[in-house]
Amino acid sequence: MSNRGKGSRVIDWIDYRLPIFSTLRHTLVDYPTPRNLNYWWNFGSLAGIFLLIQIITGIVLAMHYTPSVEGAFASIEHIMRDVNYGWLIRYVHMNGASFFFIVVYIHIFRGLYYGSYKSPREVLWWLGLIILLLMMATAFMGYVLPWGQMSFWGATVITNLFSAIPVVGTAVVEWLWGGFAVDNALLNRFFALHYLFPFLIVGVVILHIVALHTHGSNNPLGIDRKGPQDSIPFHPYYTIKDLFGLSFVLSIFFFVVFFAPDYLGHPDNYIPADPLKTPAHIVPEWYFLPFYAILRAIPDKLGGVLAMISAIFILFLLPWLDTSKVRSATFRPIYKKLFWLLVIDLIVLTWVGGKPAEGNYILIGRIATIYYFVHFIFIMPIVGLVEKPRPLPNSISQSVLANIVKEER
Repeated sequence: MSNRGKGSRVIDWIDYRLPIFSTLRHTLVDYPTPRNLNYWWNFGSLAGIFLLIQIITGIVLAMHYTPSVEGAFASIEHIMRDVNYGWLIRYVHMNGASFFFIVVYIHIFRGLYYGSYKSPREVLWWLGLIILLLMMATAFMGYVLPWGQMSFWGATVITNLFSAIPVVGTAVVEWLWGGFAVDNALLNRFFALHYLFPFLIVGVVILHIVALHTHGSNNPLGIDRKGPQDSIPFHPYYTIKDLFGLSFVLSIFFFVVFFAPDYLGHPDNYIPADPLKTPAHIVPEWYFLPFYAILRAIPDKLGGVLAMISAIFILFLLPWLDTSKVRSATFRPIYKKLFWLLVIDLIVLTWVGGKPAEGNYILIGRIATIYYFVHFIFIMPIVGLVEKPRPLPNSISQSVLANIVKEER
């Protein structure tokens, strides 16, 4: 008992001067959360776990990686064959990127469905999109580092897109390359930035959490908390729920790591980079495929680049494009159907992005691209004005208690 008291006094002494422990307690224990959050709210914490996994495994891999065109591919083979458990660390890092994108995409779709981008959470939504952009940049640069065939030609194709910029395009590309071709300078730059960006993502995640705690979490009903009866502390209720969700997702993750580690990759990346031999079909990683399909759907190079960039930046305008006052699609019968149509459209774009740019794939990609922009620019604002939502419950607790009564009957 005396030792516990001494430890408590030390913690109180530190916390009075630097409130680390009280901040953690407020964030992870006492933070009041809506009492009706479902498992779709697990994906925010899951994204944080996978970010941590990527940082830890990335630091270990960086200790054995050689950022040069002569040694990059060989260093990857060294990691896989000679480093103790190097194969496991690399497979966790490689597949961790895919799972990181999976949980973040689901997290974003949950926000779209339940209207988490609406007032007063606009900045929270923007910070989430900035995290997505940083993830994309980090993942692209990481894909180049193995210096296999797909790494080299993917870097060549994507960096060449900047040449579409009028007047200064060629100069921008040469500045990115650090020369006149994809070579050692580019690889060194990408390695440095790939190592740095995850820590930048951590900084934005902290801002994301601060913005979340400023106005509190959204919930499946999309209504504000009316009082203490609508809230429960984050711990133990949601920590246990998050741990259960984490155990389920990690089971799937490690199944992929141990039994299908290369399923989400491309076999050409196990061939050393050859600037004189172009692969038959250059494709990025699967999580870029919807945007790659939009890029290829426009016959003009500059137009394709603008469309691809706009596909992401249009999401920043959602708080104003969605004219409905109701947040949750649960009470919006028309929007709910259109949401699932958007999901199908993005699945089609992902499928088309992985196919050759020929025949019917081009036509399907163009139709899906047109619908993507029409959905946000025209359909969403109009539906918000003409749709008649279902009545909202008076409070979260009233809805929860009503559901309990139904289940008991």
